[in-house]
Amino acid sequence: MRIWMTGGTGFVGSNIVHQAVGAGHEVLTTYNSYRPSGSEPYRLERIDMTDPGAVRRSVRAFLPNLVIHCAILNDLGGLYRDRAAAWKAYVEATRSTSRAAHDMGAAYVLVSTDWVFDGTQAGADESTPPNPVNLYGVLKLASEMVALDRGGAVARVSGVNGLHRARPASPRAQDPGYGYFVASIVDSLSRDRPFTVWESDRINMVATPSLASESADLIMDIGARGLEGVFHCCGADAIGRMDLAHLTCEVFGLDPDLLRSGPPDLTGISRIPIPYDTTITCPRTSELLDRTPSPVRALLARFLREFSSWS
Repeated sequence: MRIWMTGGTGFVGSNIVHQAVGAGHEVLTTYNSYRPSGSEPYRLERIDMTDPGAVRRSVRAFLPNLVIHCAILNDLGGLYRDRAAAWKAYVEATRSTSRAAHDMGAAYVLVSTDWVFDGTQAGADESTPPNPVNLYGVLKLASEMVALDRGGAVARVSGVNGLHRARPASPRAQDPGYGYFVASIVDSLSRDRPFTVWESDRINMVATPSLASESADLIMDIGARGLEGVFHCCGADAIGRMDLAHLTCEVFGLDPDLLRSGPPDLTGISRIPIPYDTTITCPRTSELLDRTPSPVRALLARFLREFSSWS
């Protein structure tokens, strides 16, 4: 299979590339600010995702069977500072990539987020109407609608943790969501440094964690089957931040006495609403892919194996 994708040097995208190349597929991924310096077993192409002509030419030249749109403008505060640029980076980029896939007869998957929900819709499934509370969620929801209107698939991920396959040595930092949360704990506690778990009703306190490599497996399966509609690529369990921190210590063999509790650092985003409870479920995804979501302990154990084989 030939896979053209965006954001393959990012966190989730690098895991999709890793799984695809490992399965023997040919991959071309676009990149923006970061390009791996080594000799990679896939093609890299720098493209302005807000330029529809550039996107169309690249897709036509590669002749893909599958297009996966994973790239985002990863700057929550920056989205508000330049809303026009944010709309282009999210919605118009989705429009360009989905149109190019449609014109080539390729399957299309947009990677989206649990932040399309408002933080009060606990246990939302694939059919639950979204209700985002911040601009990131709005942009993702608008992008979903574009993708679905062209017969594509939307793969929502949640609380993604795991290895960054393109930059595995880069340190991770806690943020108001769940992304990188486990890696940031492991980075600190493995060096015997205390770690303060953020706790506040102003941040994402409860989620359904996923593992980047397992989400990549699911996204690849959705694309390979040419499925349409909304999918939730998540684990099985809802869990709070401190409980996830303690479970991480248990699975990774780290000292839980180094855990602390404290308020979050919301510098630059203090006025931006964050959904509190973004827990989701995946009945449609499980049925169509014939897969059972993994418990959070199993996800952490798989992350430990990946982390150990890398280190």
